[in-house]
Amino acid sequence: MSIPRIDPHAHTRCSDGTDSPRELMAAARAAGLSVVGITDHDTTAGWDEAAAAVDEVGVGLLRGAEVSCSWRGITVHMLSYLHDPAHRALRDLYADIHAARQRRITEMVSRISRDYPIDLDDVTRQAGPGVAIGRPHIADALIEAGCFRHRNEVFARVLAVSSPYYVRYDAPDARDVIRAIRDAGGVPVLAHPRPLNRQRRVIPGDEIGRWARAGLFGVEVDHPDHTAEWRVAVSTIARRYGLVETGSSDYHGRGKTTRLGDNLTAPSALERIVAEGCLPLLTPALR
Repeated sequence: MSIPRIDPHAHTRCSDGTDSPRELMAAARAAGLSVVGITDHDTTAGWDEAAAAVDEVGVGLLRGAEVSCSWRGITVHMLSYLHDPAHRALRDLYADIHAARQRRITEMVSRISRDYPIDLDDVTRQAGPGVAIGRPHIADALIEAGCFRHRNEVFARVLAVSSPYYVRYDAPDARDVIRAIRDAGGVPVLAHPRPLNRQRRVIPGDEIGRWARAGLFGVEVDHPDHTAEWRVAVSTIARRYGLVETGSSDYHGRGKTTRLGDNLTAPSALERIVAEGCLPLLTPALR
């Protein structure tokens, strides 16, 4: 029997991906996955559409979200798996995050529009109705305007932390997010803690240990932004604090060059996540 192929971290156009939730499920089947995770930024808007495709495409669905947070000025992303989407703790958190993101994007676009031919309407149109607007949507607006060819180019030249156009926003503290995820019955897993191509500083291992004591359940070890050296370092931290180790592609469709299945999670790790969450893993009906 073949080993299940599990990619638990992927995005749709409900945040900054380019596939619809159903298209993500179909892409997961084409990539030979057994289970895919839908983890859009600060929203569960794609869950129902993806769930409706489980039986048709024959791929299991791990429902989640990637929650924006911070620690001492460092951007942190916390994956929340199998939580109650109606729980007030996370709903209120999402509302605050969306408001902060909107203020930030408005200011960034104001700065960028002095040098490039885009405005806030162009960026909002890229996101679509009900989608949490982020920097990738600014990138898409600049690409549509003919200023750049690919998101990576825009991030390197316009949207990087070191850019004069960049604006920080007040994301909630990582430990507060961990508590909210736990209150909602979810399973918090720290996403890509060593993305050195994104910011100059990283979260120290002893701080991850404090988060583990606060309820952190796992950490993403195998990720496209992690070098081989960093993967070893993050795995060492995970083992030190008894955290589940995951791996993923962090797939965004055409928004990034990574492909579904580029990094995978062990079935035993998925089993532990499912056992910890308040919702079930959605699996295709037997035929």
